[in-house]
Amino acid sequence: MTHRAWIASREPAPHPRLALRIEHMLAARPELAGAPTTDAMLAAGTALLAGVVGAGAGGAADAGRAQALDLLAADACVTWAFEAAADTPALLGAQARQAMRALARVVA
Repeated sequence: MTHRAWIASREPAPHPRLALRIEHMLAARPELAGAPTTDAMLAAGTALLAGVVGAGAGGAADAGRAQALDLLAADACVTWAFEAAADTPALLGAQARQAMRALARVVA
């Protein structure tokens, strides 16, 4: 199943703007196309969070809305990484350690 199909299979369905933002992030990282969903979602979430952190507190309202969408998308990606990992419970511990390291690098 492609990452796009996996996202489309979520119940409840994600908001269309949220799903589109995540799909754009995944498309911008073609190396993630063949990656397991757990890894692709964590990588996309980390990249989105890095963009928000790197942008800082922007003053324009439009910039703030874009950052809010990216922050929501990052949260969804990390959540979905764990949902995907839960399909194989043996992966959860390794996924949690990988996520903690990746997210800590963003905010360090």
